[in-house]
Amino acid sequence: MQPTILVVDDHEINRKVAAMFLKKQGWLVEQAESGFQALEMFQRALYDCVLLDISMPDMSGIEVCRQVRADPRMRGMRLVAYTAHAMADEQDEIMQSGFDAMVTKPLTAERLFEAVSLAGRTA
Repeated sequence: MQPTILVVDDHEINRKVAAMFLKKQGWLVEQAESGFQALEMFQRALYDCVLLDISMPDMSGIEVCRQVRADPRMRGMRLVAYTAHAMADEQDEIMQSGFDAMVTKPLTAERLFEAVSLAGRTA
């Protein structure tokens, strides 16, 4: 069965680049442009992995992560932070909020594949 991933980012080009890389690796990719939209999508489907932008205008990726981690239905979902925040203290705060991995922007295919594959879910 093809692994599924939800790419959540308020910038369309960032979603498209990530989706392109992931599709080449065999992932079935869906996209959301906000944290609220992602939470709505979780009501209809569960994903193997979520690539979640940290800085979004409506709801931060950290808040989405906390809500996902509080929902028992989504306990096994792998959450990967996707951010331009590269300072060590910011990275620590992000990881302590419940993410499984983190990828910094600008995105490279290699770093993305490493982050999503740590759960053994690559195609």
